[in-house]
Amino acid sequence: MAGQGDVASVTERVPEDPGEPLAESEPFARLLDRTGDPTVREVPLPNLPESARLSRHLTRSVLQLRWALPAHLTEHAVLLVSELVGNAVRHTGAHTIGLRMLRRTGWIRVEVRDPSRGLPCLLPVGELDTSGRGLFLVDTLSDRWGVDLLPRGKTTWFEMRFTD
Repeated sequence: MAGQGDVASVTERVPEDPGEPLAESEPFARLLDRTGDPTVREVPLPNLPESARLSRHLTRSVLQLRWALPAHLTEHAVLLVSELVGNAVRHTGAHTIGLRMLRRTGWIRVEVRDPSRGLPCLLPVGELDTSGRGLFLVDTLSDRWGVDLLPRGKTTWFEMRFTD
């Protein structure tokens, strides 16, 4: 899906979370022992705002430490997974949200599953808007994104290309 505008004007306003743990602050193996490995099977996340932080940490760890992907791709994926998990927490009423990451030659795919069948809506974004930018960022920074309806819920996903 094509982007709607200049991403620089949007990402300048996205606040960094200075309290977010770095990948090195918890050994990768211990993180996976504690949460599960999203590259092997879906990792369940509780319906709490803190799940966005955990999803960022998992994404950064997998993309940097396991897959050794470029820093810009990692940072974009971290932002996008945070948006999708945040949307699921805010809008679905789920008890748990699922996170999964897949890699194939030249592509990564990140999936966030929730039990709601309500479809996310890509809204037009104005320069002064302070909310509603999540799917705009997903649309702008990913190469493809979409929603797969399931018998009980949906999976919202994005894909990003990279050079092997």
